[in-house]
Order: sequence, then C-alpha cells, then structure tokens
Amino acid sequence: MSLCLATAGGVKALALSAFTLAWTHSIAKVEWQEDWRATPAGLELVQARVKGTGPGMEPPPEARLIDGWFQWQPNRAPVPEVVLGNSGTAGEWRLCHAGKCRTLSEIVGHPIGANVTKMSICEQQEK
Repeated sequence: MSLCLATAGGVKALALSAFTLAWTHSIAKVEWQEDWRATPAGLELVQARVKGTGPGMEPPPEARLIDGWFQWQPNRAPVPEVVLGNSGTAGEWRLCHAGKCRTLSEIVGHPIGANVTKMSICEQQEK
C-alpha cells in the first residue's frame, strides 16, 4: 500500500504502510504524535502521544504517562482520508518513517504554506 499526500501543487505517493504524523500545537507549543497504518479499510490511527497537556489537548482517561509522553490507543474505525490544516503559527506537520522525520514541504518538494493537505491511501491502478 502507498500513502498519498494531495496538496495545492499536486499529489505525492509514498511507498509506506506505517508512519508517524507529528506536530507542535500552535498555542500550547506541546509536541503531539500519532502512529498511523495504511490498510485496505483506510487509514487507521494506531496510537497517539502528547508531551504534556494544554487547552484542548487533554489526554483521555485511559492515557498512561510513559517516558514523559501521555500515550493511548484510540478506538476508531479507519478513515478514507485525513485533512491536515496548517495555521502557519506552529511549524509544519512532519511525517516520520524509519527513524527519520521530514516536513510535508520537504516531502512534496515545495512550500505547503497555509494550504490544506489531504492524506489518503493511493488508488490502486488497474493492471
């Protein structure tokens, strides 16, 4: 499976089925990470972590503090796409895989700016 990132400048396909989405909250300046998996049913959120708390960022009751991060496994059905907004006040979304994190602008090869990025499973091409 491949992950597709759709931006105002086009679509970028990435040959990966598991990745971490990371960002810094625009107001609280707290780091947040989510582990995702690309499945035939869609994008599945596997685990979430937040490095502290802040307004609108309270971890759920089942979260456990592990190595300075509140961690939990969300119980949500896979989704067809994830829409990533960009306020421009907290830096960019980062996508991490195999121990390396890159901003979405680095991945797609042009500045994202305040534009929306849509993350989804790439459509399978007919053979």
